[in-house]
Amino acid sequence: MSTIPLTRRGADKLKTELHRLKTVDRHAVIQAIAEARAQGDLSENAEYDAAKDKQGFIEGRIKELENKLAAANVIDPAEVDAGGKVVFGATVDLEEEDSGAKATYQIVGDDEADLKLGLISISSPIARALIGKEAGDVAEVQAPGGLKHWEIVEVRYV
Repeated sequence: MSTIPLTRRGADKLKTELHRLKTVDRHAVIQAIAEARAQGDLSENAEYDAAKDKQGFIEGRIKELENKLAAANVIDPAEVDAGGKVVFGATVDLEEEDSGAKATYQIVGDDEADLKLGLISISSPIARALIGKEAGDVAEVQAPGGLKHWEIVEVRYV
């Protein structure tokens, strides 16, 4: 099994979701199944079927999170010393060469990516184009709107 890179924040987020699923959601769905069973005939009981489906989803998600956390390689970006190169966990300030648009992204694991928060997945095209580069370099990114050239203004490990 390969390791899954996560920042400390990402690992904490997955642990919080796992805890909620095990302590709140699992018990709520068990209660819903019990209530639906009490209504009698299960062959035509939509509430029972819905509760069983939800239980299957919850149990599947619990197993998925447990596997991801077991395979996680938790990286604290503040402890990374990559000599100014863009690596997993780095925060990168960029400027698009044509338009002058500025952007700041942190490269994180797939499960913690959220573009609205400036968190991009390590497997995204822009992150793959940035990895290994340093301030002053230009990364070419094939975007849906065409080829973009982003200059790396600064690389930080926070």
